[in-house]
Amino acid sequence: MTDDLPQAAAPRAPIIRIRDLTLSIPAAAGPVNILRGIDLDVEAGERIGIVGPSGSGKTSLLMLLAGLERASSGSITVAGEDLGPMDEDARARFRRRNLGIVFQSFHLIPTMTAQENVAVPLELAARADAARVAAEALGRVGLGHRLTHRPSQLSGGEQQRVALARAFAPAPRLLLADEPTGNLDGDTGRLVMDLLFDLCGQGGATLLLITHDPALAARCDRGVTIKNGLLV
Repeated sequence: MTDDLPQAAAPRAPIIRIRDLTLSIPAAAGPVNILRGIDLDVEAGERIGIVGPSGSGKTSLLMLLAGLERASSGSITVAGEDLGPMDEDARARFRRRNLGIVFQSFHLIPTMTAQENVAVPLELAARADAARVAAEALGRVGLGHRLTHRPSQLSGGEQQRVALARAFAPAPRLLLADEPTGNLDGDTGRLVMDLLFDLCGQGGATLLLITHDPALAARCDRGVTIKNGLLV
């Protein structure tokens, strides 16, 4: 009997692995428990919709995944990297290597042009082609004719498209989006979300999307609900 039968492929580790994650903040009346023991695995390329009432801990979870907050206990591993032991410099390097982030507020630098805003993360990564890649990214979101416009010269929808271009220009493995249509009207919000899903599909980025819109959550591969700091 031969032993040359095809072997089953080893299962791939998830791009996100969260175990018993907690976050507490001190207060005069005692600690406030924001996250109270989160377990979550996310596969590479998966699109996850995160829903739940205001104050339930959704944004805190994204801040922990981005390394912008430090967990009280538990573990977070993203793209094989354990965020727990990292100092602030290591976390900044981790974000540059792996993440794109889109917020409800656009967080554009008002004194910079659209192209300069998109080039910022590329320049931080010492990319010599930052200006060219930024221009190409703006072209992909339909703003190739707005390269030299500053945020005050752009509509809200255009500003959020610049933010999308900035998030996707470095080709991130993981895209974190926190209510990205919250400041936009319905039609503009749908345009922005169409672009976001298209860009994730083109680049193969994993998406974690916080939204209050059930229709947006339904476009994701899977939904998770956070309530009172727990997955339910």
